Amino acid sequence: MNFQTAEFKASYGRSDQIPESDLPEIIFSGKSNVGKSSLINKLLNRKSIAKVSAKPGKTATINFFDLKNAYFVDLPGYGYAKVSQSEKRRWADLVEGYLSQERNVALVVQICDMRHSPTADDMTMIDYLYHNNYNFIVALTKKDKLKKTQLMKRLEELKDEFADYPDITLCPCSSENGDGIDEIRTLIEQSVEDTDTES
Repeated sequence: MNFQTAEFKASYGRSDQIPESDLPEIIFSGKSNVGKSSLINKLLNRKSIAKVSAKPGKTATINFFDLKNAYFVDLPGYGYAKVSQSEKRRWADLVEGYLSQERNVALVVQICDMRHSPTADDMTMIDYLYHNNYNFIVALTKKDKLKKTQLMKRLEELKDEFADYPDITLCPCSSENGDGIDEIRTLIEQSVEDTDTES
């Protein structure tokens, strides 16, 4: 799987605009300002294919990136307080509408900031993915911001924070120095291969 061939395909502001699923989809989900665009750019080895917004909560569309044999699907970030209630509802309807379709989802990359405990919104999303039997991993960004002792402490705390989800796959990573990026790429490739085998 050649991550560097990715091209922006389209943005959709309503779920009924999204074409039927014709390739395996890798979904990226996370709260605003968690580093979702930075992670996508790092995985694709591109500087700015996914736009890093100066204002959190600005991505209000579902963005598709074409990797020839799969799509990266960037969901709008959730949990940003300064957005109006009507806009939050529109985002929720957009994401729920997309997830309720018959999509060929190979993997969901749920993104959390490693430095902090998951937010209530993070846990709602993880609970949804877990109980609906999605194949998903938790990418723990900002690993480079932690010293070694802090890193070990957070890894122990995360075991407790995710205790209700046995066998959850945690992937500490950094979009700054590339730590953990190859491991996530490998999991993405494996999930696409497994999806192709099933179809």
